[in-house]
Amino acid sequence: MSDANWGASWLNYLARINSSICHRYHRLKGTLHTLPPHGAAVVVSNHFSGLDPFLLIAASHRPLRFLMAIEEYNRFGLKWLFKAVGCIPVDRHGRPERAFREARRVLERGEVIAIFPHGGMRLDSEHKRKLKPGAVRLAQMVDCPIVPVRLDGISVEGTIVRALLKRGRTTLKSYEAMSAHEREIADCNREIASYIERII
Repeated sequence: MSDANWGASWLNYLARINSSICHRYHRLKGTLHTLPPHGAAVVVSNHFSGLDPFLLIAASHRPLRFLMAIEEYNRFGLKWLFKAVGCIPVDRHGRPERAFREARRVLERGEVIAIFPHGGMRLDSEHKRKLKPGAVRLAQMVDCPIVPVRLDGISVEGTIVRALLKRGRTTLKSYEAMSAHEREIADCNREIASYIERII
């Protein structure tokens, strides 16, 4: 079960509820054990569904701050929660560099950023999609490790709400932290893809 300290008792309470649901209902197996206990880090994961961020949070011993599309961030009734847990909205059609600067500041404070580097949901059955460079660039700027994560077992892939409601048998595989120091972004992304992607 997650023991992350989110900085407020009510947020810790919500995190425990989320952890209980993910472990008991969605039968989550695996933890983010390769995430360093202290200091900046970038977590990168495949992205099947709306359940994915909740699984990552439930498996982590540290708070995760997600970069997320601004249209998701502004969802009615949920924006207050996304703001409370420190999500960073990305305006992909406006000024995405603002989110990038904020993410860098977060890392410089020694926190953890979580990114879905495909830029949205991508199923294994879909055509291969090039990973976006943002996660690697952030890690290089702050000189912090990248922790690749692979999620599996989501019951209804490619959905937001249905994946939350239908019971799955989910697994999380956390790979050893990798360094992007003095490496080409393309090389780093190929290594990340080898962990988080599967070819069907």
